[in-house]
Formats: sequence, C-alpha cells, structure tokens
Amino acid sequence: MDVSSDLKKTPLHELNVSLGARMVPYAGYEMPVQFPAGVMKEHLHTRAAAGLFDVSHMGQITIRARSGNTADAARALEALVPVDVLGIAEGRQRYALFTNDQGGIRDDLMIANRGDHLYLVVNAACKDADFAYLQQHLGETCDVTMLADRALIALQGPRAETVLAELWGDIAGMRFMDVRACDLHDADCIVSRSGYTGEDGFEISIPAAQAEAVCRRLLDHPDVMPIGLGARDSLRLEAGLCLYGNDLDTETTPVEAALEWAIQKVRRTGGERAGGFPGSEIILGQLEKGAARRRVGLKIDGKAPVRPPAKLYSDADGKAEVGQVSSGGFGPSVESPIALGYVATALAAPGTQLFAEVRGKYLPVTVSALPFIANTFKR
Repeated sequence: MDVSSDLKKTPLHELNVSLGARMVPYAGYEMPVQFPAGVMKEHLHTRAAAGLFDVSHMGQITIRARSGNTADAARALEALVPVDVLGIAEGRQRYALFTNDQGGIRDDLMIANRGDHLYLVVNAACKDADFAYLQQHLGETCDVTMLADRALIALQGPRAETVLAELWGDIAGMRFMDVRACDLHDADCIVSRSGYTGEDGFEISIPAAQAEAVCRRLLDHPDVMPIGLGARDSLRLEAGLCLYGNDLDTETTPVEAALEWAIQKVRRTGGERAGGFPGSEIILGQLEKGAARRRVGLKIDGKAPVRPPAKLYSDADGKAEVGQVSSGGFGPSVESPIALGYVATALAAPGTQLFAEVRGKYLPVTVSALPFIANTFKR
C-alpha cells in the first residue's frame, strides 16, 4: 500500500519497516498494521508469550504546577475530568476521561503522579486538541508540555515480566497501575505496569534517540514478537476495552459507556470536590437515575463478523431498532466473532437475544458480560 508522504512517522518507523511491517495511515501517522506473522499469530503470541507494540503515536504530556506543589496541578486538572486526581498516590496512575458540557467524552487518557509533576498519555487523534485544551484551562497556573522527543512502546503478555526483568530486575516489584522511572539499556525510561490487551504487561516511555536500541534488545528475546495495530485491536476487543472514535465520542457519556467505575465516590456526592467537571450535572444525574442506552458485549451466533455501524434490532425482521455496533471483529482467543455496541438499557442484560443487520440479513447475537476473556493484571 502506498502511504502518503505527509504522514508523520514514529521514532520506530525504520525498525518497523525493517521487520517487514505492512504500513498504513492511522491517526495522522504511518503505522504498522501487521508484521509477516499476520494478525492471528500476533494476537495468539501476545496471549501466550509477549508482544511488542509501537504506540509512539499516542500523546505524552506533562503538567507541572508553577507553585511547585503537584497537588495544585491535580486540583486544576480535576476541573476537566470526573476522576479523583488528588487521590493518585505518587508512583501510581489512573484511567480518566475528558468530558464536555453535554456529558460526552472528549478523550480517554491515563494520568500518573510522578512526584513533581503529572504525566498524561492521551489518544493520538486527540492529542493536539487535548494539549490545546489543557493549555487553555491550566496555562495560567501550570506548565503544560508535550513530550515530542519520546517514543512509547507496550510489552504485553504473560512473559512480559520475565523479558523485562532481564533489563531491569526491579520490575517484579511493580503491580498493576504502578509507574516508575528506570534505566533500560542505558535509556532513561518511564515504565507503567499497564496496557490495553487484558494481559499483564508494561507501557514504556523512551527517549526517541534510544528507542530503537531498547526495542531491538527486547526483540532479541525468543518470547517477544512485534505486533501491529490489527492484533492490538482484536486483543483490546476481547478484553472489552473501548477504542476512542468507535466506542467513545463526544456524544457518549461515561455512564452510557459503562465507565462509571472510573468516577470515584469523592467526585460524585457531597464535599467540595463532588461535581465541578464539564457535564457533571448530566453525568451525575445518569449515575443516580440511569441512562437510556448502555455499552454491552455481543457474542455473534455463527462465523460472520459483525462490524460497525451495523444496526441492532430486537426482532429478526428488522422492524424494532434498539442500538448499534461500535466495534467488532473476530476474537482469535475466544474463537468466534465478537462485538461491542450500544443498546437500550432495558435490553442490556447478559443473555438478551438481539439481531444485527449485515448485508440485508438479520444475524442473531447475544448480549454478553465483559470482558470476553479474563484479564491477567498483576494486582
């Protein structure tokens, strides 16, 4: 495939090409969708051993309070997200959401407390808008910086700890959502025990100039295989994890998206920190009374995959539309087609029978509990 020359390239572009990646446009970048092994083998290898992902297209942002007190930066950021930022202990991180005045989701992100600053990882397609938004709202009291000179990789799978321990022995002491600075192959890295596959693993921020050397060192391990965007999507789908732009957008609230677990009690009721974020009245109202629709998992009866924007119906004749598929494809580990979608809340209970319209046919699907596979995070 010809890839436009005006696309951005990650610091690992040359490595990806040298490994035989098929490159495609994604979020303004030229990214590897798969390597010679193919999506199926890459997916299953990550579940069985360790997969290495280039996610350098994501945005890395730091926020430093000019007062020198990171709590001031956390307090300022709480005006933009419905999560407890002040409660993130040093060396820990938390999943968060930027919301708008209608309660919709501008982006989903990770926030880490690095001691003297906050470190954010945001989605590639939203990062410029997120950066401008942060500067607009926090710029008077905080220094907001985009880390354009760093790569970001993810090492995911049950062998990830063993592999990374060969470069940094202290890795075994980290638990899910811990964040630490470390030296990997003489590179000053930031490591978080997290990822987006449902597997144990790590996300690693590396100075751009040293990223290829670190990745080659990891790829030297027989348990590690390079993984492209294709398998990244099927892995996160099996894990029931949202993809911004598909499952989340500015017209979808956290409650509709089944992400209310990300809104801690201190931001919900009572006390000076309850509410106060964009769309709080709508979101808190839905937390109390419920929302009209709900994100659910869908198991497909048969072998045909169901992909967005397939419509969902409560009957096999396509007369009563009740929702829409937001993500879908084949799940190699569950050995069947699976999907995520939004349905009327009254039909969101696991076991509910629905029908998806695919090329004029109405295929039976069943609402499923999420995730489709059990996660293996190290708690």
